[in-house]
Amino acid sequence: MPFGHDMVHSLSTVVDLINTSPAADGEECLSDLGQLGELVERWQVSGVDELGPGDLAQVRALRDAFHRVFTAPDQAAAVIRLNTLLGETRMTPRLTEHDGHPVHVHYFAPGASVAEHLAADCGIALAHLLVEGEWERLRTCAAPDCDRVFFDESRNRSRVYCDSRTCGNRMHVAAYRARRRA
Repeated sequence: MPFGHDMVHSLSTVVDLINTSPAADGEECLSDLGQLGELVERWQVSGVDELGPGDLAQVRALRDAFHRVFTAPDQAAAVIRLNTLLGETRMTPRLTEHDGHPVHVHYFAPGASVAEHLAADCGIALAHLLVEGEWERLRTCAAPDCDRVFFDESRNRSRVYCDSRTCGNRMHVAAYRARRRA
């Protein structure tokens, strides 16, 4: 199933957000407002004015909630977890056009915090993915020492590593060496 620009952008944003967790790489990548600001800038999170200390705690809590959706044991659990998250989020869907992007829908309410913004836009993208029966595209890396998550955009849903250049390459080299020893 081809995914639209907005959906891919929101899913990529939520993956990046989740992977800032110490559980992903062993290092907290959202340790201060500067790192949160970098994430906001990297993913062009619009409508965010000034970040405050409360924003950091809220985004970390949101990150954990999104991680629970990604790691749900089945689609039914993912739906319950996502409904809980969306039920706590103020939303005001509206069409917008900014930063050179074509007309698209934003779901966050006017004046929303960065956490509410991410919860609304990324949560709706996850909801659409679940509605389309594509829950299995939300994955955790298959490398034994990696807990990073990713969104499998491959046509045949065959991606198993968060990054083919790091985890994928490392696992393929290990398998090759094991075959050579055998």
